[in-house]
Parts: sequence; C-alpha cells; structure tokens
Amino acid sequence: MLKHDFFPKAIPSRPTGHYAHIILLRETESYALFQTDGELNTARVPAGAKRDDSIITRITMFKRKQTTPERLVGRELLRRYGLLAAEREQATADAPFCDYNVEFCKQCPDCIAYGFAIGDAGSEKSKVYSDTAYSLTAFEYSHETFTLNAPYESGTMSRQGDVTSRINEQDHVRPQVIFPAVITTRDLTFPMFKYVLNNVLRTRRYGAQTTRTGTMTNHLIGIALTDGEIFSNLYFTQRLYDALREQEVDLSEPVNVHNALTVATNLVPALLAEDQVAVSQWLSGDELSQFLEETFTANESAVQALLREAHSDSKQYAVSYVLKGQKGKS
Repeated sequence: MLKHDFFPKAIPSRPTGHYAHIILLRETESYALFQTDGELNTARVPAGAKRDDSIITRITMFKRKQTTPERLVGRELLRRYGLLAAEREQATADAPFCDYNVEFCKQCPDCIAYGFAIGDAGSEKSKVYSDTAYSLTAFEYSHETFTLNAPYESGTMSRQGDVTSRINEQDHVRPQVIFPAVITTRDLTFPMFKYVLNNVLRTRRYGAQTTRTGTMTNHLIGIALTDGEIFSNLYFTQRLYDALREQEVDLSEPVNVHNALTVATNLVPALLAEDQVAVSQWLSGDELSQFLEETFTANESAVQALLREAHSDSKQYAVSYVLKGQKGKS
C-alpha cells in the first residue's frame, strides 16, 4: 500500500520536498482535438533519447489541456456531494460558492491543490505540476484529416438551390495514440493527493469539443514518492520509444497499450535511478492495483468520505494562510 506517513499531516506554508508523482499513459479512444488556432499542436523533437536520434514531428498536449478537464471533474464531484455551492445564494460556510476562472472561493480542494490567480485579490501557487505531453508515435501515424460539413435540417447540403459553404477540413488525433505523462504533486496531504488522483482516474474527455469527441483513458503505471522532481514527459516518451524499438515494436501502427504499460513499468525504476532522487516508495503492479481497488470504489459513501477529508485539509490551509492573510490586508 501507499505509505501514508510520507505525506505531511497538514499542507505547509513553505515547500518541504514531499513529491508524489503519478506516472501514466494517456490513450485516446476516439478522435480527439488538441489544437491552437485551428491546427493540431505539434513539436519537432528527436524520436528517442539513446537509440534513435532522428527528428520527428510529435503531437503535443499542452499542460492546461490536461489539468483543466481534471479540475472540472473534481469540482463537479464537490458540487454533487454538497461541498461546493452551485449558486452564490446557496453558499454556506461548509459549501462555498466557487466559479472557475471567475470567482474562486480560495479554500476548496481545487483552489488549494491546483492554485488560482485573481489579480489584486490574491493568488495561490499550484501544488500540482504537469508538463506538455508528447505523442509516442510520429505525427504522420497519429493524425487523420476529416472533411466536416454542417447540413441543413433536411440532411442535405443545399436548400432552395443554394449550396452551403459550411465545409471545412480538420486534423484529428487518431484513436489509440499514447501520450506518456508524469503528474507531480508537492506537499499535499494524503487526502488531498487522493483527491487529485481520483480526478485523473475519473476524467474521460480531453481537448476541444469535449461533448462530442476527445475520449481518453488514463492508464496508471505507478506512483513514486520522492524528495525531488523526476524525469520530464518528453524524456519519458523518448526512452519509452527506444525501449519499444528494442523489442521490434512497429511504431508506424497503433501501439498496444498493454504492451506499452509492461515496457514502461520496467523502464520507470531505471529512470528514477538516473534522476538521483531519494525514492521513498515506488508503487506499481499488483500492489498498485490493490491500493486503487481499496481506495477508489464506486461506493457513494466512500467517495463522500474522500472528498470531505480533502475539503477539511484545504480549508485548514486556507484559514491558516490564505484567508488569514487577506483579512490582515483589509
């Protein structure tokens, strides 16, 4: 099981070096859109880190495109179980009103874990670090171009002799494209860490037009408890690319996620050793599965208990450091 005593009993006001890393493979399961200005985000980088240094184009998934959907899932749960008010008029001391990117409450688990910025009204630095994720396979094997149209209600592209010009082309990320990723939390209590991990495990839709496309599954490889930060998403992707090439996996075809998970699980301990950080625990395999089964259940009471514990810790931190400081300024 995960070492509970590694995590601080309360969120400290200053960094104390309690790093918990969630290491995973994000896999698209439908045609997703990770774009800026109408085009898929891409980067030209080396294919591998050691075996193959040829330059390829990879699809990128920017930081905010990862954390925002996960934050919104957490906030939805907090409202579902009465720990956040849906409307300002319904707010109470135990269920404040919190409007994402408009009016942060500055005390809920989302505000304290992921941070907020409200101009002169204050800010809180995020304790959840994410970095741009890169597709394991090259752009030419990972995307597909579709012609999109917007027909009239009759189902045709013309009406009364006029043909609509509402036709467009759009690149989509193909299904079964893998994005290796590391999510780092710093100095969170164990309940707050579970809150963040629960958000990751529950989130299913990423990218643009999330009500129609963008289904994705987060496959957890393991959890590393360390005294410092570890390898980047890009380096992880390149080393996994090299390891799969060594096993003669065809990277011009969709990679079987279970094969990739097996290779990645064996690779991560070596990467951690290279980083020269003190590793308090590396949880993976059967032990990880047991931890997830016992911690994250479909039981509503268990979900409520998890959220209440996180809410208690976030509110304690807010009262001690965030709200107290604001009262002193007023």
